Amino acid sequence: MNNNKMRRGKFISSALALFPLSIFAKIKTKLFMRTENGFKVSAGEARFGKHYKMKGVTLNNLDIKISGTDTENDLAVFEQTGLTPNGGPPLHIHPFQDEWFYVIEGEYLFQVGTDKYQMKSGDTIFLPRNVQHAFLQLTEKGKMIVSYLPAGKMEAFFEVTNKWTSPPTKEEIAKTFADHDMKVVGGPLKVD
Repeated sequence: MNNNKMRRGKFISSALALFPLSIFAKIKTKLFMRTENGFKVSAGEARFGKHYKMKGVTLNNLDIKISGTDTENDLAVFEQTGLTPNGGPPLHIHPFQDEWFYVIEGEYLFQVGTDKYQMKSGDTIFLPRNVQHAFLQLTEKGKMIVSYLPAGKMEAFFEVTNKWTSPPTKEEIAKTFADHDMKVVGGPLKVD
């Protein structure tokens, strides 16, 4: 009888010890759930219907095609419509993300490290984490697919730039980049 009470006590204490873990697992699953079903995002549309305009740094439009919420933050994919001839972001570094671009339309100049690359429709470029990079739109209009691995804070970054109502100062740009795990290390590229 005494032995049965001990087993029952161990069982109850073990079950109670696991209870907080099961609650945490449910919370974690809801916060970081990977999409289980495929989905389609039509041309001209954005995942969740949200279009971003990168006001201040460029005037480019960004549409989320695959969200970090779909991939447990492993990947984010955007379609970027370039509306800023001779414009682009400042030279910057992503310490925690690799990035790649595929040019759909237009021409661009990319700098990765100290190397410069002329890019046109059909070209792909890889930007490793911890390497400074920037791009410059060379044509009147352009369009690219840009992917971030992992997704990081890029969706939140584009949400912030979408809310700017006037051109930000260099200090505001640097702070916004830093708040989203990027570091500005130079100015935008210039046309040679």
